[in-house]
Amino acid sequence: MSILIKNGRVITAEQDYYADIYISKDKITTIGNELKIDADKVIDAKNKYVIPGGVDVHTHLDMPFGGTTSSDDFESGTRAAAFGGTTCLIDFAIQAKGTRMRDALDIWWKKAQGKATIDYGLHMIITDLPDAHLEDMSDMVREGVTSFKLFMAYPGVLMVDDATIFKAMKHTAKTGALVCMHAENGNVIDAIVQQALAEGKKAPIYHALTRPTTAEGEAVNRAIALSEMAGAPVYIVHLSSNDALEKVAEARDKGLPAYAETCPQYLFLSLDDMNKPGFEDAKVVFTPPLREKWHQDKLWAGLQKNTLQVVSTDHCPFCFKEQKELGKDDFTKIPNGGPGIEHRLQLLFDGGVNEKRISLNRWVELSSAAPAKMFGLYPKKGTIAVGSDADVVIWDPKFEHTLSVHSHHMHVDYSMFEGRKIKGNAETVISRGEVIVEKSKFSGTSGRGNFIKRNTYAGAWG
Repeated sequence: MSILIKNGRVITAEQDYYADIYISKDKITTIGNELKIDADKVIDAKNKYVIPGGVDVHTHLDMPFGGTTSSDDFESGTRAAAFGGTTCLIDFAIQAKGTRMRDALDIWWKKAQGKATIDYGLHMIITDLPDAHLEDMSDMVREGVTSFKLFMAYPGVLMVDDATIFKAMKHTAKTGALVCMHAENGNVIDAIVQQALAEGKKAPIYHALTRPTTAEGEAVNRAIALSEMAGAPVYIVHLSSNDALEKVAEARDKGLPAYAETCPQYLFLSLDDMNKPGFEDAKVVFTPPLREKWHQDKLWAGLQKNTLQVVSTDHCPFCFKEQKELGKDDFTKIPNGGPGIEHRLQLLFDGGVNEKRISLNRWVELSSAAPAKMFGLYPKKGTIAVGSDADVVIWDPKFEHTLSVHSHHMHVDYSMFEGRKIKGNAETVISRGEVIVEKSKFSGTSGRGNFIKRNTYAGAWG
């Protein structure tokens, strides 16, 4: 299959120019002006942007949590991602306590095989790390799983102690892998939660009110200190508050390899959105929680100054009916997570580019190039260049629509951004040289997505 994209404005993290792009099989093979090449399919991209497919490095598909399982599996989740212009994601395999990482990897491969419609990689969540398992980390890296996530939260379930975090970081310093940290002070939060329950505070809002920003800032500071002692880089996931942002900024000012992502929910939603009647607030219960609205401006400034390098989704959807309702009488039993895999590029474009908070180049960098570089996918993914995978999106900057449960493709019965009007959308999505979305119609197939063996962390690129 060959595709010729004509008359488009090509936007990458570094460049902005007009050109034609020729795709042969699964690669970009030629970029130039007024190309005269026969192709099986010709796409006129006049008045459109031609961008690299989005790379979402934080998703939780088909993930067990709190007695249930996230409602998007690798089929529905990757399909929804494609509609939004994302052509590659990295999900999380979870090592069960007392088992080997190999067991978790095999489980998640089986979850994805035959279902994924776009390419995917895997991180490994470490919950148990005796010395005998350190070689398992090396095995993962050799198999292309080059990043590991550890939790400072969820005591008794996912949380590990500081010694385990340090041990993991020391090992990644040797292998070139990258540690991702869920940074909240889990033990203190647990004490605050128990006090709230004892006082009869069980509504969804108390999920947010029992997880103070100070608990996030302290944990981020501790994670960075541990990484400094270990001589390893660290990547803070789903940073939500200015308290945490300041700690990352201080570390980067010292020249430390400290990196962080934020997510659309923290840029566009706040505690002000937790004022719905009855149990409706459960729809926006995720961790870290929503913050006071003023934190949003600080996070945008962090994106502008490169204190934050990536915007991912932490997509972990649970249906309101039957799943979120598990916590109807106790907020601690509400499955933590929300749906967002489909709308990341749209929200960043509308709220970032259209509102003049970020440039077109920065939009592509945050959503595609930077995550690809950070997690060993670049330049295979994350850019438009000769030899790169033909993951290309034709973006219509003038397309106006309203985000709604009635029009999204995620397998969940509500939208976190219900009713939000946005301008800009993916019109055509090409994954490895195959058109899988065109004018709101999906033409991909389940199982066509490949597992991507990733390279190791590339160093202090930015």
